[in-house]
Amino acid sequence: MELLNIFIKSIFIENMIFAFFLGMCSYLAVSKKVKTSVGLGVAVIFVLGITVPINFLLNKYLLQPGALKWLHPSLADVDLSFLTFIMFIAVIASMVQLVEMFVERFAPALYASLGIFLPLIAVNCAILGGSLFMQQKGFTHLSEAFVYGLGSGIGWLLAIVFLAAIREKIAYSNVPAPLRGLGIAFIITGLMAIGFLAFMGIKI
Repeated sequence: MELLNIFIKSIFIENMIFAFFLGMCSYLAVSKKVKTSVGLGVAVIFVLGITVPINFLLNKYLLQPGALKWLHPSLADVDLSFLTFIMFIAVIASMVQLVEMFVERFAPALYASLGIFLPLIAVNCAILGGSLFMQQKGFTHLSEAFVYGLGSGIGWLLAIVFLAAIREKIAYSNVPAPLRGLGIAFIITGLMAIGFLAFMGIKI
């Protein structure tokens, strides 16, 4: 039940886009077509689903104060938390490189349509945010970190696909000239964020 609660909250209540507005750069740039949005969203799910659990293990057994006591009692006072950012980013960059190689090999059309935004997943603040929120929440089990990372990725996917679907429709609408493009995209994002506030009442 606790894992289900973490999963639902990470998708709807603590959505990376609508609750924290993380990863807005690629969210706005790639959300012009549903097909490319789904491709990038799946890549984000994979990266978050892998990096959050790996970073959980790094944090638990290497980085947090006293984490090295499993090696030897004399290391109980060692604090490597100052390496958190560089270690987390190294793991994220490695996973993004694997995703980029996979997409280029098996989906060259998607790779071409995503362009620079696929490797930029490595510096997508939603990806790093997932690991930092995991650390902040103080999860005690690997399964909690995995479910949180997976749910956060699914939430990001839903957000970008919803926006892409709406933007495809409004392409045929008479949008006032000053609001065309990013202007109307920001307004739609704000309205969807308000809509997602309704999920704050969910209790499992």
